[in-house]
Amino acid sequence: MAYSLAIDIGGTFTDAVLRHDSGALIVDKTLTTHHNLLEGFFRGVDLVLTKAGIGAEALDGIVVHATTVVTNALIERKGQPTAMITTKGFRDILTIRNEHRYEMYDPQIEFADPLIPRELTFEVDERILADGTLLRGVNEAEVIALIPALKAAGVVSVAICTINGFRNPANEQAIAAVLRRERPDLYLSLSSSVAPQIREYPRASTTAINAYTTPITEPYLHGLAEGLEAAKVANRPLIMLSSGGVIGAEVAARNPVRMIESGPAAGALASAYYAERLGLDRLMSFDMGGTTAKACLIEDSKPLVAGSFEVDRMYRFCEGSGMPLTIPSIDMIEIGAGGGSIASVDSLGLLKVGPRSAGSMPGPACYGRGGTSPTVTDADLVLGLLDAGNFLGGEMRLDKAAAERAVDSLATALNTSREQAAAGVYRIVAEAMAGATRAHAADRGVDHRGLPLLAFGGAGPLHACAVGELLQSTSVIFPPHASVLSAFGALVTPVRLDLVRSALTRLESLDWSEADRLLGDMTREAETALDDAGVAAGEVRWTYGADLRYAGQQNEVTITFADDPRGERDLDVLRRTFETAYFAQYEVNPSHVPIEVVSWRLTARGPENVVEGAPAPIGAPGPAKGERSIPLWPGAGLVQVYDRGALRQGQVIKGPAIIEERETTIVLPPDWDGLVNALGCIVAERRS
Repeated sequence: MAYSLAIDIGGTFTDAVLRHDSGALIVDKTLTTHHNLLEGFFRGVDLVLTKAGIGAEALDGIVVHATTVVTNALIERKGQPTAMITTKGFRDILTIRNEHRYEMYDPQIEFADPLIPRELTFEVDERILADGTLLRGVNEAEVIALIPALKAAGVVSVAICTINGFRNPANEQAIAAVLRRERPDLYLSLSSSVAPQIREYPRASTTAINAYTTPITEPYLHGLAEGLEAAKVANRPLIMLSSGGVIGAEVAARNPVRMIESGPAAGALASAYYAERLGLDRLMSFDMGGTTAKACLIEDSKPLVAGSFEVDRMYRFCEGSGMPLTIPSIDMIEIGAGGGSIASVDSLGLLKVGPRSAGSMPGPACYGRGGTSPTVTDADLVLGLLDAGNFLGGEMRLDKAAAERAVDSLATALNTSREQAAAGVYRIVAEAMAGATRAHAADRGVDHRGLPLLAFGGAGPLHACAVGELLQSTSVIFPPHASVLSAFGALVTPVRLDLVRSALTRLESLDWSEADRLLGDMTREAETALDDAGVAAGEVRWTYGADLRYAGQQNEVTITFADDPRGERDLDVLRRTFETAYFAQYEVNPSHVPIEVVSWRLTARGPENVVEGAPAPIGAPGPAKGERSIPLWPGAGLVQVYDRGALRQGQVIKGPAIIEERETTIVLPPDWDGLVNALGCIVAERRS
């Protein structure tokens, strides 16, 4: 019988899930080791293998990894010197950006400094025209003349991004050929390979991020593969991508921009897995970990995939204040704080939570690792929602006195009691996350009212009912092993690669030979990548799509075709599919306006992973293991506390109640009841 393994490195904890073919799961958590992420990775591996009583050689199934290594590199700005080579006259592309002001009436808005400074941006006198015609080729001597400056600056990686390089990669490839010959030690990222799409600044930003992080991710993933091989693990590791698929480590190492949202993407895939098994077409996933909380809309039992997103925002929830990436990613929104987010009182005397986080070092004050700032987890402990002696099953005892001291600093500033300050943190977190979730749904034309909420992450089950109540959710679902659900999601995810190529044209004058060329290039790239991940050519499933817009518009609508559109080459099919999708989003169709095809998209998938979970145990209902006072509900009296492992299929738990498991705690407020279903999920509903 096969064992499969998933490791998800988050901002605070590293989660490990070991799955047996019988459906049995063995899970554990350890603090993330930011100084060396692989240390925490292999510590997590050892923990679950020891629990299972097996050695690493018994891992004969898949090994999947989701990691924050790319995100950490961007936030910490600890990468090695990186340069960019671009077309003469366009040296300032990363500084000028797209001239968009994300706060129109704020004269003091700020942007993060470019990853690649102006002094490490170099120009070459070449030019590709907008239609892909080669106007001026590359002079080798001009590229060679740049090498002393690269060496003097200690540059280890170079982004090559020329004007219109997405239409014709010849000049970018020529520059790369010279650098590979003269400086084979350099890491190279070509925009025509990393992000071959229209719009100059997003393409340059994506390529710069890839170049900046490649020297970090390649050694990291090589070290991961070598460590697993040394442990005699049978299969090569697969890496979770932002788009909701996994791919081989070699391909992922060359394209780190595809990994940025790998952990949250795995959580969204797990939400889709449970939506399908519960027979729900639609739900909202709610993932609250130690550092952030994210929401994702699940439609037709699938998460939505967006064509771009942002990282490293100057203002956490302000679109346009970060660095754009034109990489397919599951459409998620960061909706609020995590368990380690710090609460404070601002200059107006108002209570705020986040965006600063205590992370895993020093962590919340209650971790006893030197932290003194009050965090969400400290507030939860003060409110009695957490048991100081039962955190991680008692292996990591919490310091309640330290949490009380931290929250007392808030209470003093607010001139209120300790319990009221902690309750304020709890309620503000819920209000902020509910508000962001409403905006996320409204932006996509979705009515959030009545949507079930699937809660997971280490802190998600503590806060989910409070958020669900504000969202008017019909139910809140707590899946088994909710704290490590993102790691579980990586196990149920098939091998997948999403690719895109731009070629702007009017629909009525569409050149099908150009579509053939672009889709053919993507097909060959995907076949190679999936073969590297162990998927045979005959097992690959293909999905075709495109980005279209009405002429004159800035943004596109992504559509998906039932079949390869090159089969019938019917322009009416493209038009009808686009107009249907456009109307669904905007409820209008300016059909008198010409339609433009901006980009073609291709998704290649391997076989679905058929994963059956172990059913909930049957038997006599498990009694409460104790009771305690919860200051959050001062009129509730003593609240019963249950051990989730003792609950049985069909058991009803009346709120208010606390349901503890080793890695997280479920909070059922007054007027909420929970039912254990056949899948082991606890489905909470509010009493009418």
